[in-house]
Amino acid sequence: MIADLDQNRAQNLANSSQRYDTQIRRRVTKTVMVGDIAIGSEHPVRVQSMINEDTLDVEESTAAIRRLHEIGCEMVRLTVPSLGHAKAVGEIKKLLESTYKPVPLVADVHHNGMKIALEVANHVEKVRINPGLFVFEKPDPNRTEFTPEENKAIGELITQRFEPLVNTLKHQNKALRIGVNHGSLAERMLFAYGDTPLGMVESAMEFVRICDSLDFHNIVISMKASRAPVMLAAYRLMADTMDAEGFNYPLHLGVTEAGDGDYGRIKSTAGIATLLSEGIGDTIRVSLTEAPEKEIPVCYSILQAVGLRKTMVEYISCPSCGRTLFNLEEVVKKVRDATSHLTGLDIAVMGCIVNGPGEMADADYGYVGKGPGVIALYRGREEIRRVSEDEGVMALIELIKQDGRWIDVN
Repeated sequence: MIADLDQNRAQNLANSSQRYDTQIRRRVTKTVMVGDIAIGSEHPVRVQSMINEDTLDVEESTAAIRRLHEIGCEMVRLTVPSLGHAKAVGEIKKLLESTYKPVPLVADVHHNGMKIALEVANHVEKVRINPGLFVFEKPDPNRTEFTPEENKAIGELITQRFEPLVNTLKHQNKALRIGVNHGSLAERMLFAYGDTPLGMVESAMEFVRICDSLDFHNIVISMKASRAPVMLAAYRLMADTMDAEGFNYPLHLGVTEAGDGDYGRIKSTAGIATLLSEGIGDTIRVSLTEAPEKEIPVCYSILQAVGLRKTMVEYISCPSCGRTLFNLEEVVKKVRDATSHLTGLDIAVMGCIVNGPGEMADADYGYVGKGPGVIALYRGREEIRRVSEDEGVMALIELIKQDGRWIDVN
């Protein structure tokens, strides 16, 4: 009996071994080029944001794009609500190239935007359309259903209006984002599927299938919602649906309208990090009601936390307790201030020897309270030296310098 239980347990563990794998296994996708940025499972998860400026203001928009790009935003989106805005994007592109450098731009096109999309496609690396608004008509409050004939006619109209854009992007070797929003599903999708993740997926798949029929595959998909559970369900279902139909397009992740402050960051992380940990997602945006520049550090923090990109120092510190032998919060701040410009290091600050060497075993360097007023410095698991608390931070810096891993601040 015990042997049977042990055998069953061993089999269950073997079957679920992937659940315990610390390495994320990304969903396999094709590579989609957005300018010189490659999106897909063979490349780093990309970071993007969107400027707030009116695109008609060429100089301010250019400055905003540059600010984002300089702090690590790899693609920048801007809104294009009119033909005038589309032409202004061309001027923004020229000004960027003459005063800074080329930056991959994404144009956001919404209501009945065929002429706008065709114009702006000449000036950007990717065009984003919203299936729920691409062929937009005001909902009819008296409607009770869509007949098969009406659905067919609308489908034919979508294909007719969408085909020129697809052919233009295909001819210019540019990208398309099919960006579904939970809050803007077309009326006929709401009648057929309700305000559900399934409705979002079917809305996207209609456009995916049109692209496939036109032999265009430079596509990225997004399934954004303002509530993390809806967003999670929509992306999972979209990934499963595409894989089942043989479409291996990359996914752009985001919780739209996440808000501001701590909650906006937590809400975005709950959605984005969860999917990334499941191997879903190839590019991300954190949508905060704050200056766009504040979104970029959150994106990189999420990617670093789940182990997908290492762009900053990873700080490991205990929560402090009665055994702590110094002001842990103060020391962590001093260590962070001294080393935050470095990249690729793990630095641990631990309050006592109990939580020290064992809990920080994976860190490159450790700063551990060894006794009253005494700090032990570690390289990995090896204790290197002991110094007074007053010398601790400088001694840590010297150790990093000795190893050739220090970079002076410019």
